[in-house]
Amino acid sequence: MISLHAQENLTAYINGKIYTVDSQQSVKQAVVTQGSKIIFTGSTEEALKISGSKAVVIDLNGKLMLPGFIDNHVHFMAGGDYLNGLDLRPAKSTNEFRELLKKYIDAHPDSKWITGGDWDHEAWEVKDLPKKEWIDEFSKDKAVYIWRFDGHMALANSYALKLAGIDKNTPSPAGGIIEKDPVTGEPTGILKDNAMNLVGALTPASTEKEREASLEAALKETARFGITSVHDITYRNDLKTYISFEKLGKLTTRIYTRIPISEYQNLSHSGITYNFGSDLIKLGSLKAFADGSLGSSTAWFFDKYVQDTTTSGLPMDIITDGSLDKWAKDADLNKLQLSVHAIGDRANRYMLDLFGKIIKENPQWDRRFRMEHAQHVRFEDIPLFKKYGVIASAQPYHAIDDGVWAEKRIGEQRTHYTYPFRSFIDQGVLLCFGSDWTVAPINPLLGIYAAVTRQTLDGKNPGGWIPEQKITVEEAVKCYTINNAYAAFAENELGSIEPGKFADLVILQEDIFSINPEKIRDVKVWMTVFNGKTVFKAE
Repeated sequence: MISLHAQENLTAYINGKIYTVDSQQSVKQAVVTQGSKIIFTGSTEEALKISGSKAVVIDLNGKLMLPGFIDNHVHFMAGGDYLNGLDLRPAKSTNEFRELLKKYIDAHPDSKWITGGDWDHEAWEVKDLPKKEWIDEFSKDKAVYIWRFDGHMALANSYALKLAGIDKNTPSPAGGIIEKDPVTGEPTGILKDNAMNLVGALTPASTEKEREASLEAALKETARFGITSVHDITYRNDLKTYISFEKLGKLTTRIYTRIPISEYQNLSHSGITYNFGSDLIKLGSLKAFADGSLGSSTAWFFDKYVQDTTTSGLPMDIITDGSLDKWAKDADLNKLQLSVHAIGDRANRYMLDLFGKIIKENPQWDRRFRMEHAQHVRFEDIPLFKKYGVIASAQPYHAIDDGVWAEKRIGEQRTHYTYPFRSFIDQGVLLCFGSDWTVAPINPLLGIYAAVTRQTLDGKNPGGWIPEQKITVEEAVKCYTINNAYAAFAENELGSIEPGKFADLVILQEDIFSINPEKIRDVKVWMTVFNGKTVFKAE
């Protein structure tokens, strides 16, 4: 019998399949929560006995309950901006791309800047990158700066390029590329990685009201998909809005922040170390970039690209000028977690070597290095993840998206060590999952589907793209729950359904462990519980 301090604020979830994700992967019938915490898991009979007559009783009728999903990599405020703004992802042709953009511009005659978009040229009938000439005709009096969905490439119209002072004589900055017409030498409008800052720095900052609207939209989206915690890439104004919502009691998702590494001294000088903050907002983790993206051909490889043999990708300027090595070592010395974006095989190896150097030179602590994406990792480098305690922080939906076109970028041989989920797990590397929203859909069930089936979006790999790297549904659920909790130093509070942990729960319409894995992508969330309160219920 469990002793309760008071027979108040009790909720009993009964007659369910409770997949706890505890150390034994136990399956229970019922859960009892009191306020924000879980106080019991076990049988329905025991749950009703413990709860008493005052409890709210929710009959799950056999539905599957999991710990609330945790997304290991989101651009949360940008996601809200996307939901409230320009959406070019539906475009399946160059004409649709132009038409959607023109329609949006026409509907916003007072806007001096048009930003956002998340276009994807790989989805068009012609896979060529867009050019400023495609859009100049209907955007002569306003600046257009719209980025590819991966965030590593953008298209600027002539007006925006002029404002930024970019012309045929402008050199590409370190860590970036200004694409130029091979005949005329004029900029095409495509800016990659650090070159994006030349125009991006001119875009007006969002207002407080706009940020609040974006956060409200993002929170609604996470609740709809059963997400109760996110690991965010966080900027100063974002953090102010998060804290404001926390004070108002409006946060319905826990936010684990990763601040740009260039600002690490703001944390260290304030005495902030890893896992600092409240139950809702945490500080003490940093985000850095080692390279670009595969879609932009700026992911950094040892060998040249097959599609463009003039390049092997692009190490970021903070690598080439030595800043990353210095900052990373100093940040680690101040017990700040390092979370570094690495896509290409050379970027991953570079970071592994740097992590190894930091371990050797700095005092020992529970540092939990994270490799964000860990996308193309040579098999001989995987043991270094385990050796240095590096968490592979991956986003499985990318595999079924990139798998449509990755081979033409890097050739067939290198694709075999792309998204090596099975290899990571088999070699004892802690693997955790997320979306990279808005680069990919935020729905964790799509991520689980992708990791388990590896069926590419074009339908051309029914048996799975690189099928030997498939993992099980149980493993994928761990990657979206307890493994993510560990990656954020929260395994004692989140990630499993156990007494004493926060009552962050998701109940699904169907049992993803028993249905055909191909159907997981269609499963819906029935209820999301955050901090003991229902924040979403399907109609």
